[in-house]
Amino acid sequence: MSLDEMRPQRTRADSPLTAAISAGRWIRSAAVDDDHGRHWLANPDARGRSAVTPEPSSLYSGAAGIVLFFLELAAATGHEAYLEDARAGARRLAATWREQRDPTLYHGLTGTMVALMEAGWALGDDLFEVEAAAIADELVRRGREGGDGVGWSREPAQRGDGGIVLGLLRAAAHFGAPAYEEAAVEAGLRIAALPVPGHRFGDCADLPLDAVTPGFLAGTAGTAFLLARLYGVTGEEVFLRAARRGAGFVRELSVVTGQCAVVPHHVPQARQLHYLGFCSGSAGVARMFYELHRVDGDPGDLEWVERLANGVVRSGVPRRRTDGYWNVACQCCGTAGLVELFVGLWAATGRRAHLTFARSLADDLISRATDHDGRGYRWYQAYRRLRPAEVTADTGYLVGGAGIGAALLHLDAVEHARRVILLPDNPFPAIPVPPAAL
Repeated sequence: MSLDEMRPQRTRADSPLTAAISAGRWIRSAAVDDDHGRHWLANPDARGRSAVTPEPSSLYSGAAGIVLFFLELAAATGHEAYLEDARAGARRLAATWREQRDPTLYHGLTGTMVALMEAGWALGDDLFEVEAAAIADELVRRGREGGDGVGWSREPAQRGDGGIVLGLLRAAAHFGAPAYEEAAVEAGLRIAALPVPGHRFGDCADLPLDAVTPGFLAGTAGTAFLLARLYGVTGEEVFLRAARRGAGFVRELSVVTGQCAVVPHHVPQARQLHYLGFCSGSAGVARMFYELHRVDGDPGDLEWVERLANGVVRSGVPRRRTDGYWNVACQCCGTAGLVELFVGLWAATGRRAHLTFARSLADDLISRATDHDGRGYRWYQAYRRLRPAEVTADTGYLVGGAGIGAALLHLDAVEHARRVILLPDNPFPAIPVPPAAL
């Protein structure tokens, strides 16, 4: 592929909806059907390879996330064909989930369960509901296997036990099943007992063994989010106190300049490396502070949400590239994750500036889309910051086109007051319109 073919086309006039439709067309071109149903190639380029380890079923980069995207695309367009895409993917998830060993939200069974719950509700298919409940039962069983309370690993953050707990809370509400909530609370109590809830030392790829990560997916902010969510569900002060310890730790590490704040990627080695995205930066940390505000009502938490948002805006993105905002477009660490943040902030606060900035981010995303072969939009990016020459375009939710398309659909829903599908770690309103405007 030539550089000309990859260059952004800045004269496009696509709307967020039409860009999402074009992304759907490209993802459809990656479909692979078998006797069980459908999955999608992570990277369908003839000579391409995925930026991540292949996970055909995962929420992060596989079928579970793509099913959610097609459910949303069907709701946005009214086209039943997208429901059939989602149905085929959900059918394969329902048939093959017992082959998955990883229990986590983004890379394993919990994400599959979330996708099947949403598919069952949207498609009216009892099979998907039954299999989602069976996964929840299996998660509880695995969590109790050790005989010492509920837990699945030694990792308390969102990428580990924290994400599973959030999934079980979603399942408890969906099915009206107290047993799932009870297991989630038991696991949460173990996490709340940590002195500073968060990432355990020495288990993050490409980081020093003594690094501490304050971010969301693999760090303190995501764990504090989980504990705040548990406080909102149970009213038990032990969870609020633990969440406050985590939030206090993040505040201590943050760099505050006036009304702006940014968070180090890890300490003590990288205090000046400030990611802006969801996984390890401002977009994820802001979710934690908003969840605390949502369940406890402290205006100081909302002030921190605004500080983090101001830090993103003042950084000069999307036009300016920084060390923490490089050539990356996806939900995990790029522009799409920032779109999710600012659409959510618009829905939560009604501040017009947040919606305006979300639209500028979306315009940049659309201008960077590529369709050199007529198969639809995809986004080429250097997913791994430390490998800038490794440029790929993936189909998945956190890492590729499905998640970018979903973020654009969430912005489109601002104009139509349409329910969107938010993952269990998203605290913002599921109808992305300020309550006063409804």
